[in-house]
Amino acid sequence: MAIITNKVAFVTGAARGLGLAAATKFLDEGWRVVLLDILGDVLDEAARSFKPDMVLTVQADVSDPSDVQEAVQKARDKFGRIDALVNNAGIAIFKPILEVSLEDWQRVMAVNLTGPFLMTQAIAPLMRDQGGGAIVNITSISGLRASTLRVAYGTSKAGLAHLTKQQAAELGEYGIRVNAVAPGPVNTAMAKAVHTPEIRADYHDHMPLNRYGLESELANAIFFLCSDQASFVTGQVLCVDGGFDSTGIGLPTLRGQRKNS
Repeated sequence: MAIITNKVAFVTGAARGLGLAAATKFLDEGWRVVLLDILGDVLDEAARSFKPDMVLTVQADVSDPSDVQEAVQKARDKFGRIDALVNNAGIAIFKPILEVSLEDWQRVMAVNLTGPFLMTQAIAPLMRDQGGGAIVNITSISGLRASTLRVAYGTSKAGLAHLTKQQAAELGEYGIRVNAVAPGPVNTAMAKAVHTPEIRADYHDHMPLNRYGLESELANAIFFLCSDQASFVTGQVLCVDGGFDSTGIGLPTLRGQRKNS
């Protein structure tokens, strides 16, 4: 049984998928959690299994400055402090580059890049005044490796990876650590919806671990970076991707040779 602490985590995009997995991990470790999502009904349903005194649910759009300020104030009013911020809220619009509209581009940038900027700007002063904290931005291997259909999504995540380093450089003097987790292929609802069997086979071919990750494995990495176990880690982008980002060409051929030998 987890020991209840006085620590509070604030997780955006927490109604489902990786955000909900991260929130659950914090709760399992005895933290209290603020769960934010734009999908209010889905968020409320997800939070029903949690103890009411341990959570706060907030419906908000992370790209809206007034929503962000109101959400952070609600968190302060209920819990009085915020020790960790997980900037997980994000959207993906997958289209060929010549079909991406300006509206598509601006919405992806607003949520995936401006959202973490606004959330951090709102919460960092509270962390500073209480003596420190930890921030984890959820980027993507799509921000590290170019791919088709991801001109807006991949570019937003690449920007978020660099924003992580900027935030770490300037917030470190306040005892605030900032890192990023870059997930590879993970068995989320989104992946199951958009990854055809052929795409899944392509990923498997190019991943040393030869499988998709689990949401719980990503949540473990997020929690580690927010915990005291990572007290001297900041400004880093941790790929949790089964080795996908680190591996170049040749792996499928090598596997084929081994099978035939």
